[in-house]
Amino acid sequence: MTDFTPADGTITMFSTTWCGYCNRLKKQLTAQGIGYTEVNIEEVEGTAELVEQLNGGNRTVPTVIYPDGTAATNPSAAQVKEKLGV
Repeated sequence: MTDFTPADGTITMFSTTWCGYCNRLKKQLTAQGIGYTEVNIEEVEGTAELVEQLNGGNRTVPTVIYPDGTAATNPSAAQVKEKLGV
């Protein structure tokens, strides 16, 4: 997971192109000026399995990783903002 740990003040978001929750979160983060790196689990080898590990065997997106190494499944933009302290 260290390969996907984001810089301070940003998140890594695991997503798919067809996920409505992912698209909504991306729009909200962009509107609030919160930086993120998107990783499509259907295109980046091994990331679907990582998402499953983080979610008890479920391939649920969006799954985000914070700079402190913790993860969250389908967080709101407000939760991301609070966690990042921005």
